[in-house]
Amino acid sequence: MSQGPTNRALTKPLSHLLWTLLLAGLSLVMWAVWLGWDQHRDIQPDGTTTGPYQVWQVTGLVLTLLAATCWTTLRGHGVAAVLGTTAGLTVASYWDWSDDASGLFVIGVGVVMFQSLAGTAAVSAVCRAVTRSSRRHRTT
Repeated sequence: MSQGPTNRALTKPLSHLLWTLLLAGLSLVMWAVWLGWDQHRDIQPDGTTTGPYQVWQVTGLVLTLLAATCWTTLRGHGVAAVLGTTAGLTVASYWDWSDDASGLFVIGVGVVMFQSLAGTAAVSAVCRAVTRSSRRHRTT
């Protein structure tokens, strides 16, 4: 009796789950590395406050996760890259912002969730399209 098809049927979903968890964990860690340590707002000379994050911090987080999303997509796990990155950023933002007494942090977490879902889906689609295009050019 052959175990091949059964093993493949079990291995593929497990592989996608592991890649999803890997990207979620990476997103959590990268949030902590780039944003998690900066918890104070900056007071400007006119009395307004900004922050707590600087542009360079958010840019670093985005570029790091952009590379991870492309890399994972190119290995055939685009859905895992999108879902894992979105889940990780959503959990990280909830954890980081949940001490806000006004409760408005939930809106920010929702924005992070929807924007990271849209952004990683677009990045994943572009990475796949570029890969398919380059494969077509190599075979012709």
